[in-house]
Amino acid sequence: MATAEVAQPYAQALMSIAQSHNLTEEFGEDARSLLSLLSENSQFQNFISNPFIQADNKKAVIRQILGESSNPYLRNFLLLLVDRRRIVFLESILQQYLALLRQLNQTVLAEVISAVPLTQEQQQSVIQKVIALTKARQVELDTKIDRELIGGVIIKVGSQVIDASLRGQLRRLSLRLTSG
Repeated sequence: MATAEVAQPYAQALMSIAQSHNLTEEFGEDARSLLSLLSENSQFQNFISNPFIQADNKKAVIRQILGESSNPYLRNFLLLLVDRRRIVFLESILQQYLALLRQLNQTVLAEVISAVPLTQEQQQSVIQKVIALTKARQVELDTKIDRELIGGVIIKVGSQVIDASLRGQLRRLSLRLTSG
């Protein structure tokens, strides 16, 4: 079964819980934190997705990571995922929850790839360009560094790609020179 098909109903259920308790943004922050933990810590990712590790052990680790101050609704949701053997889809569920949250807030996700980290002013400039392009109320940036770009940025919003990188300009120039 496709991951998205399994994750979507759970993401919608999480959104439903969040909306009924006015916790959509809080859950969004928690989802971002958990996603960052999953991407940065392969041991945690392997532990969560390992079918041979007992559910009680997974629950204990989840409780430990979240801490007692965490939201009980979110904690119980994650424990339910363990019980239903769906915790393996956690990353996909959280990503889909964030997509639902962006939809709710009329926010677009812009992936920005640059050769060097962007300054705060450059990030604001990118946000303004994306708002003008998409007519969205807000823009969430997902920044990545790719030293091979040489300079400039590549901005991806949905299926739209704006390549303002030096590497892209050089590639287009070489294509023009070879086709002429």
